[in-house]
Amino acid sequence: MKHMNIVLLTHQREVAKKTNTGSLVADVLGENASVVIWERKSPDSGIMEEIEKGTVALLYPTDDSQVASAECDFESYIVIDGTWQEAQKIYNKSPYLKALPKVKILTSAESIYKLRRNQRPNCLCTAESVIELLRAKGFAETADELQLKLVAFVAETGR
Repeated sequence: MKHMNIVLLTHQREVAKKTNTGSLVADVLGENASVVIWERKSPDSGIMEEIEKGTVALLYPTDDSQVASAECDFESYIVIDGTWQEAQKIYNKSPYLKALPKVKILTSAESIYKLRRNQRPNCLCTAESVIELLRAKGFAETADELQLKLVAFVAETGR
């Protein structure tokens, strides 16, 4: 696979937050990333079409999630973009997400993202999650580019 697509299923509150890292993902991945605002009662038609094709997985850690790797053969990955509380709400209130194949990332990386309160220990922000997914899928150069942007973002936003 020469590329992969990331669909950022974004909580409405995230859009205007200065601390949102999903925008970095969209900047670095360009046409291989899309931002979709989550709506509980009317799921995005583009996401539903992807799901119909069977070529999309959800990046979400569950007991039955497979570990992301170069062998995972999905064209697109949905990444829920929001706080962990918002992400859980989106997941729990979206039956179509629960039905998707799920992948998770295994990493020992510590989060450098300390810009919000109530963060869970050993959890990564949206950009860090995508960085780890890119690495697992063999896109190290793109992961490195996103990592550099994130480091600069954290330094700039943290002031």
